[in-house]
Amino acid sequence: MSIVTSHMSILLFIIILAALILVHELGHFTAAKRAGVRVDEFGIGFPPRLWRKKIGETVYSINAFPIGGFVKIFGEDPDNESLLGKDSSRSLTRKPRIVQAWIISAGVVFNLLFAWILISAGFMVGLPYSMDDSAYGERVENPSLTITQVMPLSPAEEAGLKGGDIIVKLVSGEDVLTNPRVSATQNFISSHEEMELTYLRGGEEGTVTVLGAEGFVDGRRAIGISMDNVGILKLPIHEAFFVGLTTTASITITMAIGILEFFKNIFIGQANFQDIAGPVGIVGIVSDAGALGFIHLVSLTAIISINLAIINLLPFPALDGGRLLFILIETIKRSPIKPEVTNIANGIGFLILIAFMVFITFHDVVKLIQG
Repeated sequence: MSIVTSHMSILLFIIILAALILVHELGHFTAAKRAGVRVDEFGIGFPPRLWRKKIGETVYSINAFPIGGFVKIFGEDPDNESLLGKDSSRSLTRKPRIVQAWIISAGVVFNLLFAWILISAGFMVGLPYSMDDSAYGERVENPSLTITQVMPLSPAEEAGLKGGDIIVKLVSGEDVLTNPRVSATQNFISSHEEMELTYLRGGEEGTVTVLGAEGFVDGRRAIGISMDNVGILKLPIHEAFFVGLTTTASITITMAIGILEFFKNIFIGQANFQDIAGPVGIVGIVSDAGALGFIHLVSLTAIISINLAIINLLPFPALDGGRLLFILIETIKRSPIKPEVTNIANGIGFLILIAFMVFITFHDVVKLIQG
């Protein structure tokens, strides 16, 4: 990756992350305002503050670090003022628990809605789609054999192949496979130990030498990729929003199962950290998506938005899911949890999350150096 490309990828990552966090915080802000909860500040970026303007009771600010934003909701972290002060009736903690739960979960809802809008807009313009889909496969235009996934540590990954690459041709000795399809490509790979694979990425053609290997697919030689016949599906507005909704729901369910499976594997000591990426890894993913075209970048933004929503729903202190868990506990015990307990738990949870992010970032850097 060149220095210019690297800088562009970092800039795109910052823009995407900022947009997704702002959407998330806008959800909290809108729900709190609608519920009559006092909102002290809505900030774009993080301090130090560059500009501020107070409109009504809320300060709107622009800050120096442009990664996302924040909302200061009165009573979100309970103290004496929010519990007993003159404006305590407008504190988050004084609202009915169902209202508290809605305000806390609104950020997640906005992230999912944002993903739905992005995916729906993508279908209006034209999104990659499998021609084997029973409902819309016949309407897919210009299908081609596309790599949908590259397994970690596989021959394909070592050769530099990436998800989204279009397989054009396979050559091994005098054997040549052109206009490949899934089954023919699988048979070609399984019957040849070494081959030259020609692919298209972002409209540019490339060729790599890749070795077939045992152990990635039972019973035959493989290079560690998943493939599908993918073309472009373009839909009218009403169908685009419907398919966008079902696609968003499908991705959310699949991703939630994967994330829960990962955390389960952490507890039993079988987690594979090759499967996750932190900020450094995501910059690389953004670069790959950008190379494939703008529509792939839009799709990636939608997927990250869904991922952000699911992560925030995990019942861990400092996350929205942790705050929802405290509300559920208070509902069951019919009395509030001591503010000192929730504040300490959220503080410890925040430190653990920062430590985990540092670990993942270190892991990303190690993979980058080794790769």
